[in-house]
Formats: sequence, structure tokens, C-alpha cells
Amino acid sequence: QVQLVESGGGLVQTGDSLRLSCAASGRTFSNYNMAWFRQSPGKEREFVTAISWIGAGTRYADSAKGRFTISRDNAKNTLYLQMNSLKPEDTAVYCCAAGSCGSDYRKYEEWGQGTQGTVSS
Repeated sequence: QVQLVESGGGLVQTGDSLRLSCAASGRTFSNYNMAWFRQSPGKEREFVTAISWIGAGTRYADSAKGRFTISRDNAKNTLYLQMNSLKPEDTAVYCCAAGSCGSDYRKYEEWGQGTQGTVSS
């Protein structure tokens, strides 16, 4: 089992950037494919991006392509999400997840509590 703790959320303006982090502890972080999901009030959980265990493969939701970048540092047991050119519709709780590399949240084994990112217009 791996424990995940997100950080880096906050309140920014349209066009600004945020960098989220997800610190892992417990089992070997590098064994896991990882992903970021987000959820806004009244909306379903939404896939944002995923990365393979070694960081060689990534995939992005259409809403994230060209603006967001997922990365990981296995030596630091940390996953990152760099978000640029933020829009109000990016406002959500962002959660990291471990276990798969696809967009189906049901295939992920472990989840963090999430960090709130709010983009004002």
C-alpha cells in the first residue's frame, strides 16, 4: 500500500500557473503508474493525466493537452502536475492516484485526499 499526500493548490487568476505535488510513502513509489484526477462540485471525477512507472509514457485529457505537464521524480517519491494558462473551468479538487495508467478511475488502487485549485476570472 502506498500513501499519497497532495500539496500546491491555491487561488490564482486566469492565465496563471500552479504546480501540484503528490508525495508518496509506504510501498515503492516507482512500482506504480500514477495519475491526476479532478472533481468539481456537481460534476463527476475527471481524468486529467497519467504517467507510467518509469515516466516514459504519458497521456492527457483533451482539456489538459498543451497546458498541463505530468512528471515524476522516483528518487524523491513525488509526482508533479504543472498547470499553465489556467482557466476558471480548471477549478477543482485535484487528486493523485496510484495503480493504473488509464483514464478509468476505478482501476486505481490508492488515492490522496486532494488539493483545491481555484482559478478566478
